[in-house]
Amino acid sequence: MIKIYNSLTKKVEDFKPIHEGTVSMYTCGPTVYSYAHIGNFRTYVSADIIYRTFLVNDYKVRYIINLTDVGHLSDDADDGDDKVEKMAKEEGKSARDITDFYIKRFLIDYEKLRIIKPKKFTRATEYIKEQVSLVSELEKRGYTYRTSDGVYFDTSRFEKYGELSGHFAEDILEGARVEINPEKRNPTDFALWKLSPKDEKRWQEWESPWGIGFPGWHIECSAMALKELGQTIDVHLGGEDLLMHHQNEIAQSECATGKEFVHYWMHAAFLKIDGGKMSKSLNNMYTLEDIEAKGFDPLSLRYFYLSGHYRTSLNFTWEALQSAQTALKKLYQVVEGYSPIQEETFAKDYLSRFMDVVNNDFNMPQALATMWDLLKSDVSEQTKICTLLKMDEVLGLDIESHVGMTIPEEIVNLAETRNTYRRNGIWDKADQLRKQLEASGYLVEDRGDSYKIRRRI
Repeated sequence: MIKIYNSLTKKVEDFKPIHEGTVSMYTCGPTVYSYAHIGNFRTYVSADIIYRTFLVNDYKVRYIINLTDVGHLSDDADDGDDKVEKMAKEEGKSARDITDFYIKRFLIDYEKLRIIKPKKFTRATEYIKEQVSLVSELEKRGYTYRTSDGVYFDTSRFEKYGELSGHFAEDILEGARVEINPEKRNPTDFALWKLSPKDEKRWQEWESPWGIGFPGWHIECSAMALKELGQTIDVHLGGEDLLMHHQNEIAQSECATGKEFVHYWMHAAFLKIDGGKMSKSLNNMYTLEDIEAKGFDPLSLRYFYLSGHYRTSLNFTWEALQSAQTALKKLYQVVEGYSPIQEETFAKDYLSRFMDVVNNDFNMPQALATMWDLLKSDVSEQTKICTLLKMDEVLGLDIESHVGMTIPEEIVNLAETRNTYRRNGIWDKADQLRKQLEASGYLVEDRGDSYKIRRRI
């Protein structure tokens, strides 16, 4: 039995799917106006672990991740510039050029972290018809009102508003530091459809019953989830910074359909940087490219993510990442000495312990501890590696490619030539061959007059 902490009920619950043997799952993806940073990818790796866990438990998973390419305004609410439009102006490109570029970069990083692709990535701009239809349905049911800049959802009409996020109208009034739109009936009301400025031509705008404009940020997820997964879905994931966004999804979806929108809400905690907040002003919004530029393998970052429970804030430091890379390197070095699998045999006690902690709200720190206990045990080599590879179906650390690693002959020859140069003090040529080996994905560890070749991580 899989147990999940439900952000809505604030307790751990037994997972019971809507349809036996099948899971419908939705994760809020990136707004594609810039590079996704390592805080974003903590959420996507957490979602990947959850996805993998369902698969290992023999569920069929209908999994969707959205790509926000319109409608996300610069203050994350209903004011400011559209983030994509703003970047298009700054770079002198079209909105489509911007979103295509950053989607491509996102998917490259996504694969480097060995995150399994969902059934479908959905782009907001490809579901305009569904979003307009959803707003129209809410209008017909009396949940909307119009202002000079668009169509808004009236949160006072939804009795359960605030249950997920814990933010109610009175809280926002008391804590407001910005001027609240005077045309809003309630501080918590949010835009469903925004009208284009009359004196400005946007890259992305569409005809609608309310005038030329574009969808609000929140409506896209509801429209895409309802279209692809149905009126009620099993699991909805995202970062804890999206609680208000998800609260709005609940309101508009349930008011449009009259049914519960999501059974299990899940939220990954923030990634801190050196104990503080990640922000552009502090120049610490690191990307995967930044990680690689400092010599770290992307899977070292994945291992680092696994070292903390997804609901617990995780503190990133370069020292912590180095520790993760050292642990991963040690893991690879151990399995390099194992023979490839000859027969399938499992250490059932270790595998059972592993799945127990994974199925108990996805406790990855304990899962890693169980994996290391297995490696230190006196279980036979074949049983050990079979069990380890089964565990890696959840961990996603690419262990299999390191088992019984055979070094290509050309790499061995390069390493031997380099060692000859080194023994004879021809350091420039030795260094040149070292760089050539590293470019090919291998490291040479010098040991006196001898050496050891390892795959680079």
